[in-house]
Amino acid sequence: MKNIKYIKITAALLLLVGVSSCDDFLSEVPDNRTQIDTPEKISELLVNAYPLASYMDLGETMSDNVADAELNNASVKSTQSYYWEMQDETNIDTQANYWDACYRAIAHANQALQSIKELGNPTSLNPQKGEALLARAYSHFMLVTFWSNRYNPATAATDLGVPYVTEPETELLKSYKRNTVKEVFDFIQQDIEEGLRYVSNNYKEPKFHFNKEAAKAFASRFYLIKGDWDKVLEVSSGLGSKPVGKLKDYVTLSSLAPDIQFIEYSKSSLTSNLLIGSPNTLVGRSANGSNFYLTDEKQRELFNGTNPFGKAWLFDFYSYNSSSTLFTPKFEEYFKYTNLTANIGIAYCGIVLLSNDEFYLNRIEALVMKNRIADANTELEYFLGTRTAGYNAATDKLTEADVVAGYPVIADELTPFYTMTDVQTSYVKALTEARRRDFVHEGLRWFDVKRFNIVVSREDQGKPVNTLVKDDKRRALQIPLSASNYGVEKNPR
Repeated sequence: MKNIKYIKITAALLLLVGVSSCDDFLSEVPDNRTQIDTPEKISELLVNAYPLASYMDLGETMSDNVADAELNNASVKSTQSYYWEMQDETNIDTQANYWDACYRAIAHANQALQSIKELGNPTSLNPQKGEALLARAYSHFMLVTFWSNRYNPATAATDLGVPYVTEPETELLKSYKRNTVKEVFDFIQQDIEEGLRYVSNNYKEPKFHFNKEAAKAFASRFYLIKGDWDKVLEVSSGLGSKPVGKLKDYVTLSSLAPDIQFIEYSKSSLTSNLLIGSPNTLVGRSANGSNFYLTDEKQRELFNGTNPFGKAWLFDFYSYNSSSTLFTPKFEEYFKYTNLTANIGIAYCGIVLLSNDEFYLNRIEALVMKNRIADANTELEYFLGTRTAGYNAATDKLTEADVVAGYPVIADELTPFYTMTDVQTSYVKALTEARRRDFVHEGLRWFDVKRFNIVVSREDQGKPVNTLVKDDKRRALQIPLSASNYGVEKNPR
């Protein structure tokens, strides 16, 4: 077992700064602290440069992928998330928990970078430097995605972003100022571009680190949000046209029993999976315990009926004990017992953070936005075919007319910060629906709800209609109390 190196985090950004932890910090003898002074220690430190919490349940619950199943067992935190409110709790799978986890990950990345600098920035440590930069960029990107307004170059210079932290923690209760969205995006881009120059695949387990392809996939997500289509195409060029063998094999997945699908979906051996996390999360239990999940009605809306080829989708759905919520097997939980007698422990889950499937969809969208419609059509046809039961490449064809008819333009439905022609709008709409299906349960739908300013309405029986309108202030989560109490400016409400 690896001797993982942890560093003490005591920033005001973090949520769990209590009296006891302060006492522990102040009573430490500096000479007894772990010194991160070798390449091996730096590599071990970077294991913790990824959020040890999950955003997936949070993002999914806020999106239009879920509805009220009326199971009468809704938790307070899921109800608050469902209605875009600030959560009171700070425990597992909450807003505050993810904020905390991201800044802890950033602190580990920063300590690694500082240690590399103190060792003289040797080229032999460039791979670790690249990983640290990309990990720092990733956590800041996730933070600004959830806690700030969507990126819009017209307002980014004044919109509140998040504190972009680039140095290790050296003060007990340091005061942090929020950077603007533009500043955060500029810092992220700088870290991504430098990190891409250094990152390698030289790991024992590459899929649990920012390897070269995972770095490019993350870059494509960032540049897509920013509207830099040329950059998306540049970083995704290695996928090529119709990337055979690089996407998830749903023909094989759908032939497996659900208990096997749980395991297979996030396996590091799958070519399609580029970066895998193992956070402390109960997302795997959501289908069995959340009132706000994929209801029968939502499942029919997304997956029933025929697809653009007039055939069925290859996605499988199941329910627990005839529940009115459904799930497709994606999350295999590992429960680590801390006390067998008391039957208590910590739940971990393997989750796919970045994949070729998202990477490829990002590339297709960039082709659309560059007005390369014929190329985009070819790639979209291939992608949808890999998700279609009985797909025949020789006879199952997708035309521009099919896309325009199947995904008609609705005024003000998708309103990004840039303009789109009617044809582009139809293709982008098709891509958002493809992404919505592929990543159901995984929270990515919230990213599209936000960047396209999609209206979401809660029209639940016996309750007033609650609508997340365009530019609704609730689209930016409120800063956690334990951060705002230490001076981090709140979002306007």
